[in-house]
Amino acid sequence: MNTLTNTTASPQPDHPKGAMQIVPNALLGVPDLGNVARASRATIYAWIAAGLMTPPIKLGSKSSAWPAFEVNAILAARIAGKSDDEIRALVIQLTEARKHCA
Repeated sequence: MNTLTNTTASPQPDHPKGAMQIVPNALLGVPDLGNVARASRATIYAWIAAGLMTPPIKLGSKSSAWPAFEVNAILAARIAGKSDDEIRALVIQLTEARKHCA
């Protein structure tokens, strides 16, 4: 039992929900992706060049972002210990799946 509220419900977290928790189809800009993946802008673009991250989606002439679900899938693969080749295959699969979204 939660003695502070006199209920059995879990206490609410002290931090606000992140964009990925609020909007399942959230788009992450470079700063957001860098924070989530703990990587610099240069590292993110090196991952893209190496096939280890999906390329961003262009939102305008000077704006691009990554779908949060793609980032989550790639990070989950890293956490699971997948090899770079397995992550490259996942990136190809995620990139191809964009063609079928509507």
